Amino acid sequence: MALIISVYRRLSGVEAGGGQTKNMKNKYQFKNIRQQITTCLLMLPLTFSLLAQTPSTLEVQGQINDGASPIPGATVLIKGELRGTVSDFNGQFEINALPNDTLVISYIGYATVEEVVNNRNSINVTMQEDATTLREVVVNAGYYSVKDRERTGSISRITAEEIENQPVNNPLATMQGRMAGVDISETSGVPGSGFNIQIRGRSSIAAGTAPLYIIDGVPFDSQSMGFQDTSIGILPGSNISPLNAINPASIESIEVLKDADATAIYGSRGANGVVLITTKKGKEGKTRFSIQSATGIAHTENRVKLLNTEQYLEMRREAFANDGIEEYPFNAYDVNGTWDQNRYTDWQKELLGGQANLKLLQGSVSGGNQHTQFYLSGLAQNETTVFPGGFNYDRITANSNLNHQSDNRKFEVSLNVGFSLEDNKLPNFDPAFTALNLAPNAPALFDEEGNLNWENSSWTNPLANLEGNYTSDSQNLFSSLSMGYHLTPQLQAKLNVGYGNSQLKDNNTFPHTMFDPAWGMDSSASMIIVQENDKSFWIAEPQIQWSKKWENNALNIILGSTFQKQTFDRHGLIAIGFPSDRFINNISAATTLIVTNENKTEYTTQSFFTRVNYNLKEKLFLNLTGRRDGSSRFGPGNKYGNFGAVGAAWIFSEELKLPWLNFGKFRSSYGITGNDQIGDYQYLHNYIITDDQYEDNIGLTPTRLFNPHFKWEESKKWELALDLGFFQNKLSTTLAYYNNRSSNQLILYPLPGTTGFTGIQANLDALVENSGWEVEISARIIRKKDFKWNADFNLSIPKNKLLEFPGLENTTYNNQLVIGQSLDIVKLYKLQGVNSETGLFEFEDFNNDGVVTAMDDRQYIADLSPEFYGGLNNNLHYKNWSLNVFFQFMKKMSFNEYRFTNPAGTLSNQPVGVLDRWQNPGDTAPMQRFTSGADPDAFNAYTRFTQSTGAISDASFIRLKTMALSYTLTIKDLTTCKLSLQGQNLLTLTNFKGADPEQLNGFMPPLRRITFGVELNF
Repeated sequence: MALIISVYRRLSGVEAGGGQTKNMKNKYQFKNIRQQITTCLLMLPLTFSLLAQTPSTLEVQGQINDGASPIPGATVLIKGELRGTVSDFNGQFEINALPNDTLVISYIGYATVEEVVNNRNSINVTMQEDATTLREVVVNAGYYSVKDRERTGSISRITAEEIENQPVNNPLATMQGRMAGVDISETSGVPGSGFNIQIRGRSSIAAGTAPLYIIDGVPFDSQSMGFQDTSIGILPGSNISPLNAINPASIESIEVLKDADATAIYGSRGANGVVLITTKKGKEGKTRFSIQSATGIAHTENRVKLLNTEQYLEMRREAFANDGIEEYPFNAYDVNGTWDQNRYTDWQKELLGGQANLKLLQGSVSGGNQHTQFYLSGLAQNETTVFPGGFNYDRITANSNLNHQSDNRKFEVSLNVGFSLEDNKLPNFDPAFTALNLAPNAPALFDEEGNLNWENSSWTNPLANLEGNYTSDSQNLFSSLSMGYHLTPQLQAKLNVGYGNSQLKDNNTFPHTMFDPAWGMDSSASMIIVQENDKSFWIAEPQIQWSKKWENNALNIILGSTFQKQTFDRHGLIAIGFPSDRFINNISAATTLIVTNENKTEYTTQSFFTRVNYNLKEKLFLNLTGRRDGSSRFGPGNKYGNFGAVGAAWIFSEELKLPWLNFGKFRSSYGITGNDQIGDYQYLHNYIITDDQYEDNIGLTPTRLFNPHFKWEESKKWELALDLGFFQNKLSTTLAYYNNRSSNQLILYPLPGTTGFTGIQANLDALVENSGWEVEISARIIRKKDFKWNADFNLSIPKNKLLEFPGLENTTYNNQLVIGQSLDIVKLYKLQGVNSETGLFEFEDFNNDGVVTAMDDRQYIADLSPEFYGGLNNNLHYKNWSLNVFFQFMKKMSFNEYRFTNPAGTLSNQPVGVLDRWQNPGDTAPMQRFTSGADPDAFNAYTRFTQSTGAISDASFIRLKTMALSYTLTIKDLTTCKLSLQGQNLLTLTNFKGADPEQLNGFMPPLRRITFGVELNF
């Protein structure tokens, strides 16, 4: 300061003693400089004052609670800014803030709290419950997010809390019974198997009906890469779910888009619904670690009640007597004395009654600052089977997320990468088939020396099948990158890109040790079937988003396009003859190689889409969506289809001002979507290479006719819904009615055999309707200081119907479809009972021609689609204890335990129900007389019985699907330990005649699982 004053005096021509001006020229020369310095001097006090008042950044820490317990996951934001953090498992948080900043703390179900920092380093917050905030939850709708109160479409959602309570391997298993309109069933209880999923019913007769899966904004192809040549014996339909590659614990939420308004922005890809999976992301704050270890067991829940040895031998002897056979044939080993007639083996217990062991270790680390956040997680898992032998399923997964935002908040980037390795070793045949059919007095599995017992070639030892293995090795890479730049406060440019690769190599071995040594086979007869699949895709989606608010209006517009390509390579071969079975997995050691398939397909799409959303006074909402899709699966002139939807919602509760009604909203939507889920190159001439040669040239055989005229399958969807909240949202309900009609059906139209082709891909004017009601109820029953009880209920009442099918009677579909009925019907003989004189089953002669035939008299229609289904979920919290109990239920008819049985009396065990049979003329009984198979009339009658109403029964059930009990304790200030006991498929209440009402194909049913876990968070 002294230096500045001295310079000022010299430039002014004034000496320290205060003399006169010495040089007038200097006075004018330095006038401007003096003025500038004068200004600086005048500003210095203000500058120093401001410098003295410049606040320094504070590190604010604190805890968020509800007065009784910590609140994890609460959001803490700096008011007026985008940066913030979330509270950890102890409700603790820390954030950098200025002394005069205001912290905004929010959490679903609680009133938002604002706290001025006011130079404090420690701030503890107690939040009060406020049900009105429940409607403020943000729902992922795909290309955009929307508040629950403002959405116009139908979206169901489950969160990480519900997912983590379930000891399952696949994300689809976490959704079973929890979402209205979403019907999911597990195809088998073996690890790595697939799922069947229908969102609001089956809309297509012959084309695919699988939904679209979106993971972190990028489509994920859910098509199974399994192949029948290798896996059909152990996995129903060779269904291997690619979603096994996703660790459920890494998922933040799953949203399902159901109606036209919600799915239209995905165009044809969302015709059958959309499943949005959002993985966990990093949060601002200190670095957080989580480690979880779990171990558990699994076993079959129910078994079919079969005949014991005494009952079985009674059946066999009576069968021979009925057939007039007094001397048992040489191959009737069970009754002719070859096998011990006092021996009893429960083959279900022997082959399916083992205990599967589960081991799991997973962990995550996350954190970051206000600009960059990260999240890393990993899983290592091992699971055995209930079958005898060393079969197991191993899985390793890794997920990562990186988010960054520039200092000026204009640029944003998010990177997600997931990778998994799976190694699955299973029997090549499901032992469930053998366990249900093998005679109870069949020989011992091993001889006295511990070798497989073949009992003098009198039977096929069931463990011999376990000598052969089905093995699959897969690896999956999935990545997505999202970048956005705010050109102006209202305008943002965005780019989403993604890449994925899935590889599956599976094989099925048939070593010579599977067969009876008496056959004299050696390793020269051993065989292996190998299949290799490689699927990759890339996608790019540039977008522009513009939003504007003025007075009581808000407008948001999205414009974008999609470019996607998928490539699928498949190679298969059979290798026969090895020097030793030890070389059976070394294909180069085989003496014979046969190529079974080798093909490569490409599927490309190009789309353009737009969405316009208008909001008036936050009460009236209008959503317009349009999309133009192009698909390589259609011929020239038909590649593109135009689809769109309109959705509207009106919040009327504020107008009524009823004290007991705090929220009320009408919403409705209508739109058109398309479907192209058919094979690639269907419109072109297709050929296959054959072994036949002509003059040393490889032969080509035509397999498909050229037809460039078929086009998109279309679905018109309409919905009307009412959302209500009562008593400050202590009770919330949603009631929805939907009606979807799918036309222009893509069908393989059958052709006469004289053409040389079985059919041609074409469109038919068939019309399929899916309609129904959906009810969702959420209740906050008790909200005390130490005790809380929430309950959620959902109910779906679907109706599927074929409205039109011109010329149906002239097609092969006439045997499986009926106008006015569901697509899931079966045509059966109508069982009239057992003739009291002949003792044989009798069936209705529909055409009254005196003869019962399959073509004319299998006319009884049984609808196997569910009448209704749903779930009831209860969450109870007492201090540090939490209990989750979830029930799943369904009302339906299905095939029962007799569907896949042999005639009662043959060399095959039977359900105990066959004992209530006809024995003498005049008897009245539900089951016909026994036959050894020598009576063709009895044999044929029983075969018809398995295709009649006698093989159909009620398959309704109520299942205790999930129960989870946990206790959380604080070890240190920043460390918690959570102990949990979880169960899956614990109890099933049903009158179903069979092992399980969901598994109807004779394969292993879903298992009962119990796991104990320990989770550390610090």
